[in-house]
Amino acid sequence: MLKTITPIDNSIYVERNYATFQEIENTLNISKKILPEWRSIPINERKKILSKFVDSFLTNNKEIEEELCKQMGRPISQCGGEMNGFEERARYMIEKSEQALENIISKKDDEFDNFISKDPLGTILIIAPWNYPYNTSVNSVVPSLLSGNTVILKHSSQTPLCAEQLFRAAKLSGLPEGVFQFLHLDHQSTSKIISDERIDHVLFTGSVSGGRQVKNAIGERFINAGLELGGKDPAYVRKDCNLEHAIENLADGSFYNSGQSCCGIERIYVDSEVYDNFVDGIKSVTEKYILDDPLKEETNLGPVVKLSAAQSIRSQVHEAILNGAKDIIGKTNFKISEKTNCYVSPSVLIDVDHSMKFMMEETFGPTVGIMKVNNENEAAQLMNDSPYGLTACIWTSDKEFAEKFGPRINTGTFFMNRCDYLDPGLAWTGVKNTGTGVTLSVLGFDHVTRVKSYHYRTI
Repeated sequence: MLKTITPIDNSIYVERNYATFQEIENTLNISKKILPEWRSIPINERKKILSKFVDSFLTNNKEIEEELCKQMGRPISQCGGEMNGFEERARYMIEKSEQALENIISKKDDEFDNFISKDPLGTILIIAPWNYPYNTSVNSVVPSLLSGNTVILKHSSQTPLCAEQLFRAAKLSGLPEGVFQFLHLDHQSTSKIISDERIDHVLFTGSVSGGRQVKNAIGERFINAGLELGGKDPAYVRKDCNLEHAIENLADGSFYNSGQSCCGIERIYVDSEVYDNFVDGIKSVTEKYILDDPLKEETNLGPVVKLSAAQSIRSQVHEAILNGAKDIIGKTNFKISEKTNCYVSPSVLIDVDHSMKFMMEETFGPTVGIMKVNNENEAAQLMNDSPYGLTACIWTSDKEFAEKFGPRINTGTFFMNRCDYLDPGLAWTGVKNTGTGVTLSVLGFDHVTRVKSYHYRTI
């Protein structure tokens, strides 16, 4: 039995039976059976169906937002942002799908007609996370279906209702039965499905350890996996930046969704000339956050997803303080935070260094560490000193400098004067332990298709 514990009060919010062996078999079989029919439907027809899918999903936004808040604790005032992100990404991928999937012409004249097509991979298993349950799943579901694949979605046990809402919208859109399905699965069943010959590709978003489990389950099979894993994303605050803008946006990048974002800001390196003013500013902004019941409209900082996560975050902060770090945030405004619940007070740590786990391992909570740097070389060295590489950002008024600095940073996305944001027109990818593969942009379609060459000669 799947049991979802709401972090609001640690009560059981959702209960579902895990899929049986027979249900899994039926799902895999129908997915394969419908595949030839779905891939034969012209792309312009698939686009119409996927547009209806998005429309159907958005008509149920109030129920979806409340469910989202209760499943993972995000403030209700912020849940609409996920709906907006879902629509923006889905509409973009629908719009660009024909361009992304069109044949590549090699030679075309009276004698030769040679080209490369992009064919669907087959049945794709998508394993989606809880922290942005719709925004992450749409990155994989929509391009996979547009490309002519069939999809089986396994959502996090923390957000099972998200899979059900997406399935409901898919049914209303006119998708043929079996093209898009979902399963509630435990870890053992998930591994078995990954190793099954009827699965042609896996798209996983989650932890580094989870990514390793996916690769182990694939074993010796010759299929690929898209893996979007962890992050410990850095920011460099240069002395010539708009300091007020940097403080406001980096606080949001650190604490939005209680810091539970793969591309959230977890490390900030500040030029020594503006360090004191930056620290004072982010302290002031952070202490104005309202940590409370996420169902209240005024709340802008909710609980973290589960008690074990809260304990892990507190432990990492405590260990850093024992090793010399200092938390500059007063806790009197955050009285709801207790060691026995999921409400974690925000922390901004100074006097930190890279010998501390807090600055090297993903924290995934409402915390951030700040270090003083003397120059750009020191900033670049520290930003790159990480096992992860999802996003990084610089805050400066000098675009020419940013354009030279960006290539020095080992990361999937480099921002100037922005953070914790996805542009659907840009490839979403990472380096090092952040994983492999690409979602979003026209390049994302290349990872859910395979190329096939045609060489026609007329005599």
